[in-house]
Amino acid sequence: MVVVSKIEDLKAIITSLKSNQKNIGLVPTMGALHKGHLSLIEKSVQENDFSITTIFVNPTQFDKKEDLENYPSTLENDLKLVEKTNCDLVFTPSAEEMYQENLHAEAFYFDGLENEMEGKHRKNHFDGVGTIVKKFFELTQPTKAYFGEKDFQQLQIIKKMVSKNQMPIEIIGCPIFREEDGLAMSSRNARLNKNQRNSAPFIYESLQKASELLKTSTIENVNQWMQQTYKEQTELRLEYFEIADEATLQTATKKESSKKYRAFIAVFAGTIRLIDNISL
Repeated sequence: MVVVSKIEDLKAIITSLKSNQKNIGLVPTMGALHKGHLSLIEKSVQENDFSITTIFVNPTQFDKKEDLENYPSTLENDLKLVEKTNCDLVFTPSAEEMYQENLHAEAFYFDGLENEMEGKHRKNHFDGVGTIVKKFFELTQPTKAYFGEKDFQQLQIIKKMVSKNQMPIEIIGCPIFREEDGLAMSSRNARLNKNQRNSAPFIYESLQKASELLKTSTIENVNQWMQQTYKEQTELRLEYFEIADEATLQTATKKESSKKYRAFIAVFAGTIRLIDNISL
């Protein structure tokens, strides 16, 4: 496994791969890797001639400075984990390397996908995501790129960006990896204290319950039930719960048989923000 941190070194490797007509798989990450990330890398290794993992905590997608400062950095351990997957290359640039003198996000329009859910609560977040993913796509020229469905809105936005920019990249969405108690795996989970960690599986439980309720009830009733059930939680605070159209991500108010829906949730455990979703 090769580890490079300079764009110049990466470009030389990509040029060689392309001249030999190799398929390239890409898994962009922000480090603090867990089994969910590793499953994406393993899938890339299986499906491509050459696999690249990027480890980069992207400053332009954080709306709060303290979130960026508190984001876990475990590069040494991350590299050991990636090596076990038989990944070929890890790209670990600095912010200066990726942004040079211009540490700003490009402005994107994702046909309104960016204005729903996370977009309402994290200003300019998806501009930051779009900026860095586009940079990585341009640098690595992947055949396929792999993203987890935990960030389902991000997945849809990246698919939209690829489509709008006519990039010849297949975007692969992969199922959410969960702990044994149902909590969606996240780098943020490591920051939970014992009480918060014990309470956090309720997030997935509430999504499962909402999914069951929706079979016999209205969206409005399910929304009301969710608001009430979180008022009874001492360790968890509901930021939002929305049932949305999977394609447009627009909030649904009534069920239509022709549409596919997904439930999305964001919850605070103290200052730690956790997200999850479930197909309905």
